[in-house]
Amino acid sequence: MLKKMKINNILSLIILIFASFMVLFPVAWMLSTSLKTMQEMFVTPPRWIPQEITFRAFARIWTDYPFVRFFYNSILIVSTTTIVSLFFSSLAGYGASRFNFKGKSSFLVFLLVTQMFPSVMLLIPFYRVLNILGLINTHLGLIIVYMAFTTPLCSWMMYGYFESIPKELDDAASIDGCSKFRTYWQIVLPLSLPGLAATGIYAFIMSWNEYLFALVLTTDDSMKTVPVGIGSLVGQYRTAWNDLMAVSLVASIPMLIAFFFLSKKLIGGLTGGAVKQ
Repeated sequence: MLKKMKINNILSLIILIFASFMVLFPVAWMLSTSLKTMQEMFVTPPRWIPQEITFRAFARIWTDYPFVRFFYNSILIVSTTTIVSLFFSSLAGYGASRFNFKGKSSFLVFLLVTQMFPSVMLLIPFYRVLNILGLINTHLGLIIVYMAFTTPLCSWMMYGYFESIPKELDDAASIDGCSKFRTYWQIVLPLSLPGLAATGIYAFIMSWNEYLFALVLTTDDSMKTVPVGIGSLVGQYRTAWNDLMAVSLVASIPMLIAFFFLSKKLIGGLTGGAVKQ
């Protein structure tokens, strides 16, 4: 039995090492490329450690390209989307968890069905609606679109987490004279912080990485987001790979920061709704 456990631990360790290698290999290559000069990028065979390490690519993305504006657009749009989606999805999840109403099952199924269709199907309808409302090439237009994608699944995630919180807390609060909204806001919501963290990270990543709608629904360079700006670095005849890798590394920093500060709550949020009290 002990020997079998050791074998399982060794196999698990090998799998984890292999998985870590698969994840870190592209990141290491991006870092290596971003530190190379233009001439050294095309040396054969490729070198992992550049002979001449330079940080010029990291400087150029701020001076030669309008990435300051791109990052401002992304942070404003994504932050607003995440906060508003969390607010409405927590309300929807709490209502579905605590109240019985006609069509509840259909509503929950509908939240999942919305995730089954490719988002590109909605590109033309969204464009027509936003064009009629005069929201093309605006921050508000992109926020509305991103919320439409993130809120349904966020609501389902919050519903699963609220189901793990004992309903007896609501009953006790009701006896003490709390209204339904006060119970939600002051008692249940603080207990659901791990679920909010997991849901918020999902909404943040989905919005931060979105490319197609940001490309189609913005026309001016001053309104582009980071993914669209990164895509614009790929030229028809020439691509500055060191600049491209440098800005890609910088663009991953907000997500790394979110995971670093919310990792513990993220794990609790992902598993919190798995066991029903």
